[in-house]
Amino acid sequence: MLAHPRIDPVALQLGPLAIHWYGLLYLVAFAACWWLGRRRATAPHSALTPAQVDDLIFYIAIGVVAGGRLGYMLFYGWTQWLSDPLTVLRVWEGGMSFHGGLLGVILAMVLYSRRQQVDLLRLADAVAPVVPVGLLCGRLGNFINGELWGRPTELPWGMVFPAAGPLPRHPTQLYEALLEGVVLFAILWIYSARPRPRGAVAGAFLLLYGLFRVAVELVREPDAHLGYLAFGWLTMGQLLSLPMLLAGAALLLWAYGAGGRVAGGRA
Repeated sequence: MLAHPRIDPVALQLGPLAIHWYGLLYLVAFAACWWLGRRRATAPHSALTPAQVDDLIFYIAIGVVAGGRLGYMLFYGWTQWLSDPLTVLRVWEGGMSFHGGLLGVILAMVLYSRRQQVDLLRLADAVAPVVPVGLLCGRLGNFINGELWGRPTELPWGMVFPAAGPLPRHPTQLYEALLEGVVLFAILWIYSARPRPRGAVAGAFLLLYGLFRVAVELVREPDAHLGYLAFGWLTMGQLLSLPMLLAGAALLLWAYGAGGRVAGGRA
């Protein structure tokens, strides 16, 4: 049995201003995605130039933050939002949704593709390989905060979280950091190093993320105010990930079938 290290969520206190590790990890994620995006943009088959990556990261940052917050309120805090509409602005109270952030990024990519006249699927293929870096940072932030823990377990790496009672639990934040962050990044980075059919890299991201998230949710404690949605095991995270899984499989089939034109250079 392990004990949560009880890391102070506040990394730096400057008078009344508290800088949290979670916020710093968001900045690390954006910086790492920008650097990796510029590095991959030098490849001959890239849909973007390094200069375009500089512009795109601004769109994506807005999409992640706005979409993540709105998605959380819509999927997980709807009743709270109805009773207090201004709660959506109080981001310092916590509450971000990956699925909402993903929708925000998709909207940002749609707007950017129209402005820059870049094919949307090729743009998604360029963005997908770096997204797991953001997922890794986000899950590490969840672990530092001691939130989103798993169900009780007797496994030797079960961890006692201060806010979850005395029972050791699955450290599901670390499971997701490993699968959605490290493993998914390695697969997509290697897979996208060579030209692939339009939409194939984005499809692989959607499919694999959906599989990993659905699997981890089987041992993750459901949100207390939502519980299980059906069958005694279906969680909101699984419900929101299933469309990703199906869309990813469909996009891969299309990419290697009717849409199977291998991506070329910049548009």
